[in-house]
Amino acid sequence: MNNNNNNNNNKRNRIPRGYLPEDSDRRLDWLKNEHDFELKNLPPNETEELKGIIENHVGFMQMPMAIAGPAIIDGKYAKGEFAIPLCTIEGSLAASMNRGLYASSLCGGMKVKHFRQELSRSPIFIFDDLKKSDEFQNWVNEHLDKIKKAAQSTTQYGKVIRIDQYAIQNYVLLDFILDTGNAAGQNMVTLATNVACEYIRQETGHKFFLDSNLASDKKASSRNMILGRGHGVIAETHITKSVMSRVLNVDPDFVIENWTYFPIVSAMAGTLGNAIHASNALTAIYIATGQDTACVAENSVGHFTVEKVDDGITWRLTLPSMTVGTVGGGTRLNQQQQNLQLLGCDSSEHSSRKLAEIIAAAALGLEISLGSAIMSHTWTSAHMKYGRK
Repeated sequence: MNNNNNNNNNKRNRIPRGYLPEDSDRRLDWLKNEHDFELKNLPPNETEELKGIIENHVGFMQMPMAIAGPAIIDGKYAKGEFAIPLCTIEGSLAASMNRGLYASSLCGGMKVKHFRQELSRSPIFIFDDLKKSDEFQNWVNEHLDKIKKAAQSTTQYGKVIRIDQYAIQNYVLLDFILDTGNAAGQNMVTLATNVACEYIRQETGHKFFLDSNLASDKKASSRNMILGRGHGVIAETHITKSVMSRVLNVDPDFVIENWTYFPIVSAMAGTLGNAIHASNALTAIYIATGQDTACVAENSVGHFTVEKVDDGITWRLTLPSMTVGTVGGGTRLNQQQQNLQLLGCDSSEHSSRKLAEIIAAAALGLEISLGSAIMSHTWTSAHMKYGRK
């Protein structure tokens, strides 16, 4: 990470290209010179350190890692110039993200807004008749403070925000909403919810199942598209006509005239959101930074728009549900922890929010590049060039 925006903006110093060993060395030198960061090939963690990460461990599997950028970001928590670590086996992904972020950097970079952090777990209580379910909801309302206190007793880092109620048929669903701090928080919210529900059971005699599927854990859903499950972030950038023509090989007027089909066909197909392929960006960064990649199933739901402004296009991407953290789980792995250090997301009060903003900006860079490739009819040729040996 580099906080000296103006100096680096003027340099327009791009990440070196190439597939030879010396090209990899040049990129490591670039990181050291531009970001004052010495990226090392670290040894794997000791087996004893893997408890809580994996069972039945038999070894480590190496995966190629790249960097993309420069990502110039002006957010609530992420500010400065960033080199984005990526782990992927899809040729052209790193180059494409690199292109989108570079185009953005030539025009001032990304503006990013973190607007929500809420993780939920939604147990279900089942009743014989509607009268009992109604009485139960009234009891919950009357004892809400004690229920919250039971949940809060399980964590010193998370905060119980609220408990929402949903009644359907003879069921009552309680949606426990927590701010999980710098943790992704899956275990945190599960434990807090379970202890609170045990308190309810002891007081009322009503039994429960810890998960009703309302929270849609690791599944795309309308609930999480609207309410979110994790971090909600919006990223935008304005790219001028000259940069679009020179870097993205497409005219902004042509994009605006023709892109209208994409959200229409997305709605016809029944997709949740209309992002092009945010899952690619999220998966690559999640692996590199120790996140739970299964969360991409819900986290990649996004809203992508293009708007003609002045002589260029303002591109926007909303990712309403990103379940990421900077402590615990896979973030304890040596290489992943080093990558969090590269991003400056290893040791600050709101490092998980900062990481979410960086991921959103990187994902928008990738959306911009692929959208431009589709409009300029260069998508196939790019994959033939970078996606094959």
